[in-house]
Amino acid sequence: MNPFQVALTGDIMLGRLVDRLIIQNPDLPPGSVWGDVLPLLLKADCRLANLECVISKQGQAWDPDHKPFHFRADPRAIQVLQTARIDCVTLANNHVLDFGPAALQDCLILLDQAGIRHVGAGPDLESALEPVLLDLPEARLAIVALTDNEPRWEAKDQTPGINYVRSDEKGLVEPYRARTAMVLEQARRLASFVIVSAHVGPNWGKPSASIQALAHEVVDLGADLYWGHSNHTPQGIEWYREKPILYSTGDFVDDYAVSPLERNDLSFLFCLDVEGDQVRRIRLQPSAIDRCHVRQAKGADVKFLQETMRAKCADWGTAIDFHEGVGTVRSPSGPPGTASA
Repeated sequence: MNPFQVALTGDIMLGRLVDRLIIQNPDLPPGSVWGDVLPLLLKADCRLANLECVISKQGQAWDPDHKPFHFRADPRAIQVLQTARIDCVTLANNHVLDFGPAALQDCLILLDQAGIRHVGAGPDLESALEPVLLDLPEARLAIVALTDNEPRWEAKDQTPGINYVRSDEKGLVEPYRARTAMVLEQARRLASFVIVSAHVGPNWGKPSASIQALAHEVVDLGADLYWGHSNHTPQGIEWYREKPILYSTGDFVDDYAVSPLERNDLSFLFCLDVEGDQVRRIRLQPSAIDRCHVRQAKGADVKFLQETMRAKCADWGTAIDFHEGVGTVRSPSGPPGTASA
């Protein structure tokens, strides 16, 4: 089976200032959000992103008295995703219903019209659970998306919402374990490579024992890759049963205030070289959020990312090498072949 490359971003939030300063600015093409990272995205065979906002003009803020942040982008944001040729966005997160079910439904229609696949939220539970299948010349991918954020948004049989789960230090609790097992069994039957997108845990801090248990369990249930986000900063990579766990891919595009200690404006574009159902190599292209754009990180920012990511990976017993600013993590099983550089 021929190798292929999957590019993963962390959270992309296209509302608020990103929306007002770029997306709705008639003097700027929406694709300018991606800056000089765009060629790196386009080089991959498949591009996936967590969309941490709703794209719509409809709806009202869901719970302004108790939820401090509500994110919505103008429909022109669809062009942002199209410019980067994003194949699929994950919607199981704590902002996709910020403006209610009508805005979510409008967002789903806009994505469908643009040919952008979506997973993790829908008009009912069956839709929120259903894996997305992506056919590449080299493979068929299945993507499942889940979150432990916003339990009040959990999809029901006839109620719009997200694929919400609960877990503890032993992993998923029932009925979420049985439900996730069923979905991953289906994905495993239909695809050669299975990805679980997990928007779980708090915004800051090292992954907890509960998050590790969840990640291990989804691999045990059939995932070939655990792709985590929600945490505002990139976290370490663990190899479990020769499958990679990306505990968090951090923030990729937003307008958030920046912590000088955590530097949540810095992350990576994660590029995975895959053969069959095995990730052979992960390349970490350093990125920075700069005035609502993303760009390739440089200078002191790259040094900060190297130092922090090396330490975070070491916590999981994973070595990461950096060359000219780009990090490389290799499968402990060793590469029988090499995906395109």
